[in-house]
Amino acid sequence: MGKELYDNFPKAKEVFQRADAVLGIGLTRLIFEGPEEELKETINAQPAIFTVSVACYEILKEKVIIPEVTAGHSLGEYSALVASGAIDFENGLRLVRKRGEFMHQAATEHPGGMAAIIGLDIKKVEEICRKVSSFGIVVIANLNSPGQVIISGEKKGIEEAVRLAEEAGAKRAIPLKVSGAWHSPLMEPAKERLAQEIERTDFIEPKIPLVANVSADYVRDAGNIRKALIDQVCGVVHWEDSMKRIIGDGFHTFIEVGPGKVLSGLLKRINREVEVRNVGDKASLEETIRALKE
Repeated sequence: MGKELYDNFPKAKEVFQRADAVLGIGLTRLIFEGPEEELKETINAQPAIFTVSVACYEILKEKVIIPEVTAGHSLGEYSALVASGAIDFENGLRLVRKRGEFMHQAATEHPGGMAAIIGLDIKKVEEICRKVSSFGIVVIANLNSPGQVIISGEKKGIEEAVRLAEEAGAKRAIPLKVSGAWHSPLMEPAKERLAQEIERTDFIEPKIPLVANVSADYVRDAGNIRKALIDQVCGVVHWEDSMKRIIGDGFHTFIEVGPGKVLSGLLKRINREVEVRNVGDKASLEETIRALKE
C-alpha cells in the first residue's frame, strides 16, 4: 500500500516521512513491511490509510489536478479536509491517530460488530433494528448506495438482524470483518475523548467546498467542521445523499483517492452517468492523469 508512490514520486515520499516524524513511530515501515495483523489494527490502519490518501492527493496536486469539491467516507473525511485546506496534514494525522486509539479503546470496552444489508429498503432495515433491540443495540451506520445499508451494534443484535434481514428477502446480509461497532452508540466514549482533541485543533474555512458525512451538506467554517467530525463518530454516514448533493450541483467527474476502489463502486451504483476514477498506485495515477489531460 503506497510503496510504488513512495519509490517513484518525491511528493509522496515527503508525506510518508512527515508522518513518521509527526507520530514518532515507523509508520512507513509498518505500511510497507507489516506485520499485516498489526497494520490492520484500527489504531494503525487509520493513520496508514490517511497517509497514503494524502500522498496520492499531493501527487495529483503537483500535476495540477485540483478538486472543486471534496468529500470523504468516515475516516476519509479527514483526508478530504486536508484537500479542502481546512486542516494541515500534521494536525489531521494527529487527530486520526487519536481517533484510531479512542475507537480501539471503546471497542475493547464495548465489543460489537457491523453487517452489510443488501437489497432491502431503509425503512425495512430500520424496522429490523427496532425488532432486535432486546438482543442489544443495533443502528444504521452507513447509507452507502441504493440498496446497501450498513448496520452497527452489539454482536448478538447484529447476528439476529442478519437473520431477520435474510428472512425479509435481503439479497445478502453479510457480517463485516471489523473490530468494533463503528458509527454506533457503542463509540460514545471515543466521541467524548475525540471531541476534546478536535476542539483543541486548528481549523480554518475550507478553500475548497466540503460535504460532510453527517449532514450530506457543505460545511463552511471551523465550528461546523468540528461539529461534523464529532457527530460522525456515533452518527450515520450519509454517503449516498452526499454524492447526490455533489452531482446535483453539476459535478460529473469523481476521483477516489487512496487505497481501494470501494467508493468508486458505490458511486457507480448511485449514478451510472458520472465519470469515476481512482488513484491508489502508480498505474491508476498515470491512467487518471492521462484521461483527465486528454
